[in-house]
Amino acid sequence: MDIKKVAMIGAGSMGGGMALLLAENGISVSIQDPSEETVDALIKSGQDQGIHDKLTKHENYKDLCDSISKPRVFFFSFPHGTVGDSVVEKLHPFLDKGDIIIDCSNEEWENTQRRQGMLVAQGVYYIGCGVSGGYQAARRGPSMCPGGEDKALDIVMPLLEKMAAKDQEGNPCVGKIGMGGAGHYVKMIHNGIEHGMMSAISEAWAIMNKHMEMEYDDIGKVFEQWSSEGELKNTFLVKIGADICGQKDKKGHHVLGDVQDKVVQDIDGSEGTGIWSNTQATSLHVPAPTLSTAHYLRIVSAFRGQRQHVKETFHGSFLPSKFNFSSESEKDAFIEDLRKAVYTTFLSAYVQGFGIIDVADKENKWAISYPTVIQIWRAGCIIQSDHINALLSDIFHPNSNAVHKSHNLIYEPIIVEDLKNGFESLKRIVAKGVERNAVIPSMSATLEYLKYSGNLELPTQFYEAELDYFGKHMFDSKSMDAGPGKPETGKHHFEWKLA
Repeated sequence: MDIKKVAMIGAGSMGGGMALLLAENGISVSIQDPSEETVDALIKSGQDQGIHDKLTKHENYKDLCDSISKPRVFFFSFPHGTVGDSVVEKLHPFLDKGDIIIDCSNEEWENTQRRQGMLVAQGVYYIGCGVSGGYQAARRGPSMCPGGEDKALDIVMPLLEKMAAKDQEGNPCVGKIGMGGAGHYVKMIHNGIEHGMMSAISEAWAIMNKHMEMEYDDIGKVFEQWSSEGELKNTFLVKIGADICGQKDKKGHHVLGDVQDKVVQDIDGSEGTGIWSNTQATSLHVPAPTLSTAHYLRIVSAFRGQRQHVKETFHGSFLPSKFNFSSESEKDAFIEDLRKAVYTTFLSAYVQGFGIIDVADKENKWAISYPTVIQIWRAGCIIQSDHINALLSDIFHPNSNAVHKSHNLIYEPIIVEDLKNGFESLKRIVAKGVERNAVIPSMSATLEYLKYSGNLELPTQFYEAELDYFGKHMFDSKSMDAGPGKPETGKHHFEWKLA
């Protein structure tokens, strides 16, 4: 089916960018947004770009629905939560069997599945489609992660392929992820991975700037070098890091120097995926410390006033201090360790994210296509990383010779080899950071993750004994129970102290 006309509900930075992208691809877009000014500005932008004849404004849902032919395709792009419920409720009377809603918001996957269940009786399809790459990608071609009914996905896939980012071979970074809320779920975990990676590259920047006293331009050159070769080659977050370090305002001052150290999106309600991804990791019993500590850093950063008060209370204790090097070669070796530490943290974030997806997929029976996930993340998305993507492609390719071919990547030899190669560098960076009070939560959490994931002599031996002492929680016996044991209540109790 060749779709020529669609509706876009929500004309903000993402929805507006996608509307222009659709129009540029010859698709007529009927636009509805609570803000007339936003729609007018979008149509004006279309005029400036020579595509205004494909964009029309509609002030009510009936007029909007009448403007496109059946089966109708509606794109959603607005804040997560109750806004989507309200739009679906108001749109509902005008929907017909066969209509398709493509929700491109960062919506919570459970809301997606609830709306799918609500609309199925009406014969209306609801596709949860994660969109990555930011507002620039929304305009030029994002990474797109749709999940839902196969029939609906088959109808809209040619359209989504026109919109999506293309990899180096020209293949679209979009595909059928799986059933139900799989599309929004995978995008949620993408964002959790993103937060872990962003924390790591930011920690590396802080080490170079605050502890090594390197200038912004020099740090930019380091990031540029990292992005040009090796494991971090063409990694989006490293690449844009070089741009950020070099950007200056009209007065010749570095813009970065004026940016306050606050990330508030989790607090102001504009972003929920970081919270949800960590909640999912915990509820599904998947260790994801790289992702979790990154989120805690975001939270504490938002409350700068509290940090100011704590600093005053502690009288300036724990402040960062300078890293000293005996020679330029020692400094260069440290920067190379830092590169490897960042990469090891990036890869660990991927490992942890895939672990969450694996457990959720099995629990929800979504039949997620992992090769499609990897293709979607090849270009146009925030966590784009050529080397990591190549590793994953080797594992999940249909003709792969991977030994385990497991969705738990920490079992995969080629993943483990890279993690082992980066371990000593990561350890040196964390040790130096601890000594000099560097703020390195994601890198230090990654080091601990690698240490305890394969350790069979954890401190929890003593932990379990204390639980049994005061709570009679039982334990597995080394002498009487065979094997490593499943995560089940033990059969043994010792009366450590009579009640």
